[in-house]
Formats: sequence, structure tokens, C-alpha cells
Amino acid sequence: MSVLQIAVFCFISVSLFALIFGWTTPSDATRLRERMDRLGGRNDAESLDSLSLEDQRRKRRVRESLRELRAREIGRARRRAKPTLTGRLRQAGLDWTRKSYVTGSAAVSVLAVVAALLVLRLSVLPALGFGVAAGLVLPHLYVSHKRAQRFKKFSADFPNAIDIIVRGVRSGMALADGLKTIAAEMDEPVRSEFATVVRDQTLGVPLDEAVQRLADRMPLSETSFFAIVIGIQSKTGGNLSEALSNLSKVVRGRKHIAAKIRAMSSEAISSAAIIGSMPPLVMGVLFLVSPDYLSVLFTTGMGNLILGGSLVWMGIGCMVMRGMIRFDY
Repeated sequence: MSVLQIAVFCFISVSLFALIFGWTTPSDATRLRERMDRLGGRNDAESLDSLSLEDQRRKRRVRESLRELRAREIGRARRRAKPTLTGRLRQAGLDWTRKSYVTGSAAVSVLAVVAALLVLRLSVLPALGFGVAAGLVLPHLYVSHKRAQRFKKFSADFPNAIDIIVRGVRSGMALADGLKTIAAEMDEPVRSEFATVVRDQTLGVPLDEAVQRLADRMPLSETSFFAIVIGIQSKTGGNLSEALSNLSKVVRGRKHIAAKIRAMSSEAISSAAIIGSMPPLVMGVLFLVSPDYLSVLFTTGMGNLILGGSLVWMGIGCMVMRGMIRFDY
């Protein structure tokens, strides 16, 4: 294998590694299982001797519901952690099909090959390597970016939607009417997601199952909590307005903690962005000022090897810095 092929292989390896591990959301199935196990343990350890007969019956129904929800939510968490391509496009709010996504990726690859041949003046083999990497990575990044933006917008408006349900239930309105109000008056994407819930109910889907489908379409902690509350209330009864009010406080508290984390880690994020952007910026400036100075990296075998190794180490460094500044809450 020549040094040119080694450089191309290194670039493609870094791109695929970043695609698979760098920009995917880690699964929270393990953390969910631990939380549900602790919750079940506390419920089993709780003594019922001091409670009345009716309270004991209700506690037992809650226990059984929690056991069922524990098994169901762990399975759903695994599926939510690895959505299909069609599911990711749906979560991003894009009306693309699988065929259109593949076609777009192929078009990006062709454009990247043309740009590498005409602008960077690479030979055919490195240009093909850059084209394959661009076709795999760039569409995936675009869909991930749109998906994250939609999730962020949904999380920002979701507490207000819960408050609408709480006020409606306290005033005597049925829960289904509160969902219809959200589907008619809230902003996107909350409106369309709750409109889907209302449509599922109209087609005969039970309310708890319709809300579980909402949590599957929007795999967020907030929607999982909402689905658990509705599922328990539909089986055991209780004060729905109080439960949803507490849920709204929890969601807003999580948003407050997330804002504090972003504020405290802003310096580290800025430093990582500057450190990661300096090498390509300096290389770009040198390429504009003195193209011959950097042409050796693209025209010689040793230069290709150095360039490939640099890309590998830059990719590893960026992923390490990303892991250092990323916090789960």
C-alpha cells in the first residue's frame, strides 16, 4: 500500500469513526434501568402497615404499574437510542424519504470529488476518498443538526404545554380537550406532535399508548416522564393536575440546571472551539498567501502521509475535547 493510499485510508477512517461515535447521542437505557431499579427497590421496601386499606390497594396498583413501565421503558429506550434513518428524518422535521437522502448523499459525494479535483488539485484516488467521506458525513451532520434544533425547540415549549393541561384539568376540562388546545394553539414542533396524539386518539388508540408514541417520536427525558405520569394515572387514578404540576416543576428545574451548566462550561467550550479551529484556519490562510508552500502536502507521497496523520490526530483531539466539555444532566 502506497503512502497516498494510507493517507486516504486515514481520512476515511477518521470520518467514519466520527460518524459512528462522535456525533451520535449515547443511549440512556442503562441509566434508565438503574433509576427504575432504585425506584422499584424503594417501593418494595416501603412499609404498608401504617396505611389504610384503600391506600394499600392503591400503592399496590402503583407498584404493579411501575414494574410494567420499567420493563416497557427499558425496551423503548433501547429502540429510541438507535432510530432508523426514516425515524431520524421524521425527528428532524424533514419530509425526505430514504431514497432522497441517499440521492442527496451521492450528489454531495460527486460535488466533493469535483471540488477536490478542481480546487485542491488532488489526484483521482485522494479525491474519491474525500468524496466518499463527505457523502457519508455531511448529510448525517445536517440531519443531526436539524434534529437537535427541533428537540431543543420542543423542550423549550413543552413546560408551557404541560401548564395548559394543568390549568384545563383544574378548571374541569377533560385531558383530551387540553391536548386539543395544545394541538391548536402551541407553536411548532409541539403543535404537530400533539396533533398526532389527538389524531391517534381519534383513530381509537388508548391515551397512554398515544402518549408513549409521542415519547418514541421525541426521545427526550421530558416526554418519557410525561408518558409515565399519564400511564400510571390511566391505570391507578389519582390527582392528575398535581402530578402534571410537579412534572412541570421538574422539567423547568432541569432547564435551569442545563442553563447553569452551559454558563459554567462556556469558557471551556470557547477554548475548545478556538483550539480546534486554529489549524485549519492557519492552513487556509497559508494556502491563500503561498499555495506553493503547502502544495507539497498534496503532491508528494510523504506530504499525503503527513496530511493523513494530521487529520487523524486532529479528529482524535477534537473528540477528546468534545468529551471533556460535554455534560449529562
